[in-house]
This record gives sequence, structure tokens and C-alpha cells, in this order.
Amino acid sequence: MDIDLRFFATFREAVGEKEQTRTVGDETTVGDVLTTLEGEYDGLEGQLLEEGQIRPQLSVLKNGRNVVHMAGAETTLEAGDIVSVFPPVAGG
Repeated sequence: MDIDLRFFATFREAVGEKEQTRTVGDETTVGDVLTTLEGEYDGLEGQLLEEGQIRPQLSVLKNGRNVVHMAGAETTLEAGDIVSVFPPVAGG
């Protein structure tokens, strides 16, 4: 099944593009996708997950809803889902 990934700010820079479509297997979770991304892009290594869980300062959305309000890294994906990955926001 195909899902769409969207990257923002420093994560977009690390991946080199704003969006990409990925083919994943049934029962794939958000954590599975993030693990794959960390392994593929040096700039993401260790930036998305911490001990198998989404790093607390990140925002990861599935179809516009933060996965922390679902099952976190264990949130399952379905065909056509959009996963958006936002880095920590700092400001003053």
C-alpha cells in the first residue's frame, strides 16, 4: 500500500525533498516508517525515535492528527495515509 510522507524544516533538508510516496506493507506502523527513515538518511539518524518511541519534542501527524493521541509509534497505517514529520520548534 502507498502512503505519503511530508517533511518540514530541518527534516526536509535532511531528506532533500518536501514529500515522498512510499510503498509499505500491511500492518506497518508509524514507528516502522520512522525507523526506516532514520536508517536511510544520515541527517535523521537518532532524531526521530528514542528507545522505540517517538521523541517527545517531535510532532508526527497521521492525516493531520498527532499520533501521540492515537497509539504513538504503534499507530498503524492504511493506504492513502499522510504522515507529516515536524522537528522541534524553538523560538523566543
